[in-house]
Amino acid sequence: MLAFKSILLMMIGFVILIKGADFFVDGASGIAEKFHIPQIIIGLTIVAFGTSAPEAAISISAAVAGTTGIAIGNILGSNLLNIFIILGISACIVPLHIKKTSIKFDIPFNLLITLVLVVFGTVFGQLNIFSGILFWLLMIVFIIHLFRVAKKERNLGDTGEEPIKQKNIIVLLLYIVGGIVAIIFGSNLAVDHATIIASDILHIDDRIIGLTIIALGTSLPELMTSVTAARKGNADIAVGNILGSNIFNILFVLGTVSLIAPVTFSVSFVIDGIIGIVAVILLYFLSKDDDTLSRRDGATFLICYAAYFVYLLAANL
Repeated sequence: MLAFKSILLMMIGFVILIKGADFFVDGASGIAEKFHIPQIIIGLTIVAFGTSAPEAAISISAAVAGTTGIAIGNILGSNLLNIFIILGISACIVPLHIKKTSIKFDIPFNLLITLVLVVFGTVFGQLNIFSGILFWLLMIVFIIHLFRVAKKERNLGDTGEEPIKQKNIIVLLLYIVGGIVAIIFGSNLAVDHATIIASDILHIDDRIIGLTIIALGTSLPELMTSVTAARKGNADIAVGNILGSNIFNILFVLGTVSLIAPVTFSVSFVIDGIIGIVAVILLYFLSKDDDTLSRRDGATFLICYAAYFVYLLAANL
């Protein structure tokens, strides 16, 4: 009875999440069009921050509760899912154009902060107030960069999107706010009951829950937002959402968690972090030559995650 109820509520959460992502993308695209803001900027900021809200809520709550395996595993797992699964699925739906600014800065910046996370965690064995301060300083650097890019592209008149039907600004804001609320509520409902199924019924390890089930659940907003954006032809939002979300996950979420309380970085997380580094490097080289993630590249990402998932299952046996 418990399993049936949890499965039913998890599926309801998915439905709410899907509709929320649809409204959210429409609102974000409309704002970009109305104010002539490049879609990549919208994806890297509003969309990325909004879809990272579940990771922030769950990781901060887990840190306060002392369940560090979920706090860090959620972020590492989400970032891997974002690249391998979400960009993989999105690219399989439609080839994704990667802007030059993303290849020159956003992807290398993702690599830098992932390296900093792994090195800091490996050397000190934990994330503490010093890593929290460092992550927040790096986030400020990233935000300053975004403002510079937005100003430059606006001056060039390069918004990077196709004209869409204009909507009232109030309606667009309601789309965004309502979408975020639905995304967070739906993902929390799905995650809560997926966790019940995993821990109480299947008896899966705490670290594995954080890296897979909770990571997948908290990445559902990114998944639905990016897939919806790709399907609607807003590739810049799809890509910017993932790059921005990974940056916010490490700098904002883990930075905030580190400032709240020291978080143990276990040895097992080093391997997950290294795989995260490999994922960003792979993203860079696959998109560097022709500024595009093709369907074949998307399939490569999906195969990579399948191999990683097999490793997790083998490690848990």
